[in-house]
Amino acid sequence: MQVLENLKIKEKVYTEKLKNGLTVMIIPKKGIGKKYIIWGTHYGSNDNKFIVPGEEQVTEVPKGVAHFLEHKMFEQENGKNSLDVLSALGVEANAYTTNNHTAYLYECTDKFYEALDEFMDYVQHPYFTDENVEKEKGIIEQEIMMYNDYPDWRVYLNTLEAMYYNNPVKLDITGTAETISHINKEILYKCYKTFYNPANMCMVICGDFEPEEILKEVQKRLVDVKPFISIKRIYEEEPENIVKSMVEDKMEVSIPLFAIGIKCAPEKENEKVRTHIAINILLNMLLGKSSTLYQELYQEGILLSTPASDYEFADDYAHIIITGESRNPELLYEKFKQKINEMKNDNIDKEDFERIKKMIYGESVKEYNDVSFIAKMFLSDFMKGINSFDYLEEIESVDIQFAKQILKDKFKEEKMVFSVIKNS
Repeated sequence: MQVLENLKIKEKVYTEKLKNGLTVMIIPKKGIGKKYIIWGTHYGSNDNKFIVPGEEQVTEVPKGVAHFLEHKMFEQENGKNSLDVLSALGVEANAYTTNNHTAYLYECTDKFYEALDEFMDYVQHPYFTDENVEKEKGIIEQEIMMYNDYPDWRVYLNTLEAMYYNNPVKLDITGTAETISHINKEILYKCYKTFYNPANMCMVICGDFEPEEILKEVQKRLVDVKPFISIKRIYEEEPENIVKSMVEDKMEVSIPLFAIGIKCAPEKENEKVRTHIAINILLNMLLGKSSTLYQELYQEGILLSTPASDYEFADDYAHIIITGESRNPELLYEKFKQKINEMKNDNIDKEDFERIKKMIYGESVKEYNDVSFIAKMFLSDFMKGINSFDYLEEIESVDIQFAKQILKDKFKEEKMVFSVIKNS
């Protein structure tokens, strides 16, 4: 078992790649009552076109299959729903789908191994019929309609649609009522057999465990499946430029919602972490709670709270998204662009830069107190080819010169999209 240790925060991750290809990561937390496990497959809503290992023909499936499959995994041949079984044991279980992975999880203080029996059984034994697939279509269609009624979700999707021509990241993870209507049990089984192979999966366990012992417990419950070589995923070529720079929509909102999107080129493997750190620092300097621009906009009543900001990226896309509420979103956007130009033309304030860098480091360290956050983070980063400890190791190497280069390369006005939703 490979052991990686971060001496700064005195944390270790034990990693083992099993014979069937499954990667298991164990982060022991001595004395912690809560136990957390998450099992993910490198299969998300973007994976609609691929070549199955051993085949030559391209397979293309409807948008929304990864999410549909996640929903159906809980239903078992014995008529029970595994989510109900786990809840009856007193554990909190859930699942989610992103653009690049699907994950199943639970957390508890007691009955971890009883829950592990059910957990590892349902993830390895899908049960799809014509009837239960048709029934699910109605449930997911309701979910799609519900999300369409959320202004904050709509302003976000409008931003993605204005940024991307072809990349499926611009589409709702759930698909549409039209695309899910074409899903059947054969498609679900094919995608399951392709993407739920252990070699395409990772399990992360965090809590008061002895690594060797919990690894044996996992191995006892694994179905014997042969690993395969990697899946060839096919993505349409995406132009560098944006589709359009402005989107306006109308819905029932008391205060206008806004989203600023900045389309970026996918980062090189060896610079993903440093780029992410630099962008986080820059976003805090531009519009974070302690920034001069935020203080000015807050005092003028243009902003009522700190906007949310994130750098979202995978192998085939990367973008910055800033979302919030504003009484005058157009003025906010103009001032935001002015602030970027000021920072490009003037020297970045060294004291401010170092203060925010220390704050981000401190927040990263605090995250290691929460077993659920640790496990989700390690899984999400693994799917991007990153070890989560790298963020703590790399932060010192992010200096002002590197941040200036990122500001110049990533924060380009011609790659910016402004999306707003006003009251109808």
